[in-house]
Amino acid sequence: MMIHKIDPHKYYPEFRNQEPKPSDYLLLFDGEKVYLPSHTKSAAEADTSTNSGTEKHPQIYLPTFEEVHGLLGIRQPLERFFLDCEYLFSIDDRAFYRKTVENSGALMLPEEDLYASGVFRNFEPEYLAFAGITATQINRFRLDRKFCGRCGHPTVHSTTERACICPECGQIEYPKISPAVIIAIVDTEQDKILLTRYAGGSYRHWALVAGFVEVGETFKGAARREIMEEVGLKVSDLVYYKSQPWSFSDSAMIGFFAKLDGDPTITLQESELGEAKWFSREDVPDLPSTISVGQEMITLFKNGEDPLSQ
Repeated sequence: MMIHKIDPHKYYPEFRNQEPKPSDYLLLFDGEKVYLPSHTKSAAEADTSTNSGTEKHPQIYLPTFEEVHGLLGIRQPLERFFLDCEYLFSIDDRAFYRKTVENSGALMLPEEDLYASGVFRNFEPEYLAFAGITATQINRFRLDRKFCGRCGHPTVHSTTERACICPECGQIEYPKISPAVIIAIVDTEQDKILLTRYAGGSYRHWALVAGFVEVGETFKGAARREIMEEVGLKVSDLVYYKSQPWSFSDSAMIGFFAKLDGDPTITLQESELGEAKWFSREDVPDLPSTISVGQEMITLFKNGEDPLSQ
């Protein structure tokens, strides 16, 4: 299931000015890393083995204000610990807040409990994985906009919207959301899909052609350009599939299926891709998850459920 699909839970992104409660969730950040404590679960509970269930495994979780206050042995009253917290969003009737070590006095977080944003790719339950990665995007925005990009003066948080304001020149900065296209290219004559591997980065699984939308481009125009640049192919019948917020890279992904038009010979852009290959349905490799729209599109083709096969 894609990471933003949290049904039956409901996400409320609108800005609010409200005070936290002890049972609300706290995302406590040290720079770009987030504090996630752990408890232990039996192997049987974690479904990680078939033994008797006596073996224990650490299980990280998203803590509440009350839990953080107790786990870290914070001496100040819980009501004071609520100060300097930023409301982020709500899921159902639970609010999520951000706080940093910078505005927590001399608070020291255990290094073994600090995690980069990638931890939320496999976090459970899934609706809290979505909450966690969305919070890290807002945290990055706050870190990147401590100073005004126009005059260099320190910014302050808006009290009416999710923004950073420069009190010196009046410049207003909003969270960065970069539109990007991702395209499943299908050779309908040979019944194959084009999959690629990135030239660098930590993600080593097969993926689809993708790229950011340039200034002045339409989504379809960006899709055609990225396809030509990365694999040197022409396409027709660009069919919009769906969009997805992708907080790992401050992006909004717009997914398309595209029909190959002409020669299937691949011309690889080696600075971006390490490999590109056509796969028949039965040869499409299994993916580590379906949290991304790209992974879902690949799975649709593998199962014969993509729009170009209907």
